[in-house]
Amino acid sequence: MNPGKLLIPALALMPVACTAQSFESDHHDFQVETVAEGLEHPWSIAFLPDGDALVTERAGRLRLIEDGKLQEEPIGNVPEVAARGQGGLLDVVLHPDFEANNELVISYAHRNSEGMTTRVMHATLADHRLTDRNVIFTATPRSGTTRHFAGRMVFDDQNNLYIAVGDRGEKQRAQQTDDDAGGVHRITLEGKPAPGNPFLDDPDANDTFYTYGNRNIQGMTRHPETGEIWSHEHGPKGGDEINIIEAGTNYGWPEITYGIDYDGSIISEKTHEEGMAQPLHYWDPSIAPSGMAFYTDERFPEWQGDLFVGALAMEKLVRVRMDSEEVVQEEDLLTDWGERIRAVAQGPDGALWLLTDAPDGRVVRLIP
Repeated sequence: MNPGKLLIPALALMPVACTAQSFESDHHDFQVETVAEGLEHPWSIAFLPDGDALVTERAGRLRLIEDGKLQEEPIGNVPEVAARGQGGLLDVVLHPDFEANNELVISYAHRNSEGMTTRVMHATLADHRLTDRNVIFTATPRSGTTRHFAGRMVFDDQNNLYIAVGDRGEKQRAQQTDDDAGGVHRITLEGKPAPGNPFLDDPDANDTFYTYGNRNIQGMTRHPETGEIWSHEHGPKGGDEINIIEAGTNYGWPEITYGIDYDGSIISEKTHEEGMAQPLHYWDPSIAPSGMAFYTDERFPEWQGDLFVGALAMEKLVRVRMDSEEVVQEEDLLTDWGERIRAVAQGPDGALWLLTDAPDGRVVRLIP
């Protein structure tokens, strides 16, 4: 990203794809164009004000798509990450005032002698490298497992940062509010608990907690009209959930669930419990959801307001239409495409952008 270059409309920056596949849907026929390929398990994408994009690779690289082309040289001075199991470099999210300050946050798995955990760094992007780096969140306690780091993040309209932390594959940690695993944390960019956090006056709970009882959130976004924070999370074998993140809420894992364990054993006999939230929607069998975005542009007018969710295990893109907080329509897209979808985002060009989870992963966009 060259701060001094002429800003060109985002559509002009996109290349003519060398490959394009056509697909049908209930409301729109569309094509899938490849923008970039050769990425090692790409995990997250963030669009810069000039239409360029940053993409994380789980192996630990932050890449730049500039003028529609993937730059060979990664962004410099990215922190060392623990790229083991499901860990590595995870989310990248721009500061709401990025155009003025060039600040961003990244989440990643971090390892030391005490084990692995989810960590968040605040930094400035300048001259193709990260500067002014500052670690603002480290989930504790650490664990020896390499699973369920979560890592998705989103800013609210007060510039508070919401951070999802998985249960690390250790179920009961999600019900312990003195343990950072298995919940959503809300902090300021100085790394302090955000004002108004629900557990500030509870001596037995960590001040950064916003919600708990979350298994492994892999999608998080703001509703374009209400500003509410929406999320989805992996169930075990079945029981993937869509939720609205509300202060102080216990989402129930593992005390209530619509799934069973991977070996077929029962995790809980209960799907409901007083004081624990019900999901807006759940999938059984599991689709392994990852990435989510509300679509608002006019390029696909019949998709406006719909929620799009990627799927890893089921290798598809799910379009979900809501009426208030009730699902009224669900459509599976790209079911014959054969790609694990890790991230979903609406680009400044009005297209839907996807990242494919593979050793030779791609950045693609859906266009009419």
